[in-house]
Amino acid sequence: MSSTSTSTSNRSKKAITRKRGENNAPRFPLSTNLLVITHVSHEGLGTLEEVFRRIGCGVRCLQADHLLDRLPSMDSFDGLIVMGGPMGVYEQRKFPFLKRELVLLEKALQTKRPILGICLGAQLLAHALGSSVTKNPRKEIGWYPLMREPTAQTDPIFSAFESTETVFQWHGDTFSLPKGALRLASSPLCQEQAFRYEDNAYGLQFHVEVTEAMVLSWLKVPENRQELDTLKDAVDPEIIRKQSKQHFPRLKELSTHVAHQFLGLLPAKRGAS
Repeated sequence: MSSTSTSTSNRSKKAITRKRGENNAPRFPLSTNLLVITHVSHEGLGTLEEVFRRIGCGVRCLQADHLLDRLPSMDSFDGLIVMGGPMGVYEQRKFPFLKRELVLLEKALQTKRPILGICLGAQLLAHALGSSVTKNPRKEIGWYPLMREPTAQTDPIFSAFESTETVFQWHGDTFSLPKGALRLASSPLCQEQAFRYEDNAYGLQFHVEVTEAMVLSWLKVPENRQELDTLKDAVDPEIIRKQSKQHFPRLKELSTHVAHQFLGLLPAKRGAS
């Protein structure tokens, strides 16, 4: 058997295992709630929300600028997810709600709440842990290889990831690895692609949550189109569209796994079935 056939066989076995495991996934009472912070309307939970809703986990989505009115108490939530957005962590004067997000992340860290940061959310989490956030030498927009670090082989979130996967990216910034954190993945253009801090906080620079419809809509957002116009020699929207049909099925498998494993970090509650 060729190495390609072996890899395909192993991947199929993993997919079958995950599908079987979903039937045994924990179900949470409606009193189990996630707080999800979003920054723009087109960057939502995507495929993650499908899993959360199906399992019966409550989800409250809050636009980041609403944090200026009132900071939610983490006592009311069992976990925190912070999504992506076009702004930079270092633009706190321009976007003052970023400071409030950092306070919220610090409170979630102090109370040991499960945390998942995606793209900007990962950068905010890293900054809350003391890391710097800066421009990456090159922007990653489109489908790129992601390499799982050897230290991630036993990590629950990354247990379904092959040594190399193809994931969707849309970012121009990066962060330094927080002190005490474990690097879980990297890419040729950006070393810090994923990290875990202690056992409850994860930062993913890449977009595991996107649907095909989300990517197509991102390509049409005026601000995004302006950005793409400046990258014509490096990024081709038509190639992104074509590659999306090829890579989405696998990405959804990974997203489903990430969602289930993240919910597994939530504290058990009495009455959960």
